[in-house]
Amino acid sequence: MNTRLQLRGMTIEVQHLASAHPAPDAPPLIFLHEGLGSISMWRDFPQRVADATGCAAVVYSRHGYGQSTPLSAPRDVRYMHEEALSMLPALLDALDIEKPFLLGHSDGGSISLIHAGGAGRELSGVIVMAPHVFVEEVALSNIRLADEAYRMGDLRSRLARHHRDVDSAFRGWNDIWLHPAFRDWNIEGYLPTIPCPVLAIQGEDDEYGTMDQIERIARGARDVDLVRLADCRHSPHKDQPEAVIEAVAGFVTRILDARP
Repeated sequence: MNTRLQLRGMTIEVQHLASAHPAPDAPPLIFLHEGLGSISMWRDFPQRVADATGCAAVVYSRHGYGQSTPLSAPRDVRYMHEEALSMLPALLDALDIEKPFLLGHSDGGSISLIHAGGAGRELSGVIVMAPHVFVEEVALSNIRLADEAYRMGDLRSRLARHHRDVDSAFRGWNDIWLHPAFRDWNIEGYLPTIPCPVLAIQGEDDEYGTMDQIERIARGARDVDLVRLADCRHSPHKDQPEAVIEAVAGFVTRILDARP
């Protein structure tokens, strides 16, 4: 079921998915998309994860994406902090959700980590796929290529199928990542205060980050499982969906089974 949530003067697109095999009293999984993502770009992945874990799924398009309200101004360097520490808590409160699992991809993974380490709220667990905890040149190089593909290739037309305002979605992400001030962006300071287990997944062929991203998470946070996937680029849920779903289901089941 898709709904529209009015949140802080903005319309936020939200999708609620029930599990085909619901686990008793299982908290929901909150899906946080990548820097060019939306509800529709997840395809059937949230439903498959919901069915495999027994947790309902809540999927939303952040401000500036999908059918949510487009941006009215450029993003600043702390846009992921704003989402993690202000917008996500407001969303969870509006939906009356307590102690969820967070599942984030790329930017969504970074937002999940900031929220876990900085929002002071209880979580059941955090799952991140291809997250960023610091800026690498490999990411910037490919973001520059994305800008070229958007201006001169078919990337704009492909993204336009998923976003109410495709320029808002693309420029809001691309321009801030390529801004000189963003080069020093780093969220490792949030890792030691993450109070819940973390599952970090990364493809060995990720064109936007090296294994150093998830290895720093393992060094910085207290309870981290790492999954490294061969033949996998920046979107593990698309390149290796079966392996990702198996890892997520095992992680969630372990946590649910350990409940008193």
